[in-house]
Amino acid sequence: MAKAKAKRVSKEERRRLRDRAHLRRRLIWIGIAVGALALVGFIALREVSRPRPGEAVRSMGNQHIGPDQVGAIAYNSTPPTSGPHLGQLARWGVHSEPVPNELQVHNLEDGGVMVQYDCEECDELVVQLAGVVQRYNDHVILAPYPGMDHRIALTAWNRIDAFDEFDEERVATFIEAYAGDDHHARTP
Repeated sequence: MAKAKAKRVSKEERRRLRDRAHLRRRLIWIGIAVGALALVGFIALREVSRPRPGEAVRSMGNQHIGPDQVGAIAYNSTPPTSGPHLGQLARWGVHSEPVPNELQVHNLEDGGVMVQYDCEECDELVVQLAGVVQRYNDHVILAPYPGMDHRIALTAWNRIDAFDEFDEERVATFIEAYAGDDHHARTP
């Protein structure tokens, strides 16, 4: 009888040990899950709170216009960042001639980024800007834009960043933040 009781105690002890081990594993997995969720939450919060490149510009909407209205639109930024525009797109890539406002705005609406410059005898600047723009297959245009207040302007839908000296990281950061971000469904 003592042997049977010893076996019973032994069985009960083994069951208790198994239960403890199971509880320990469960607590470890819960801890890992809570840690992973906390990490994801931290990363998401950091991304959401990170300031976006450039300055916000009030939206002028995304109405399509006809060719007879080209040149008649008064945009609220130079170069424009939204507003009435033509129904077709300018070719992505490097342009040697200015892209009409009404054409470039449609590119911005489709997730494009315009990299524009205003300077004379600035071949080195154009080569530097082209070097950044050519890293992207689409959604980026480099073109001259006469009449700006700064030598360089970066525009995306409702965003602008204008400055005078080439800054490769600044240009690339702006492009990375906005290129490919389509605005058809989100524009008033």
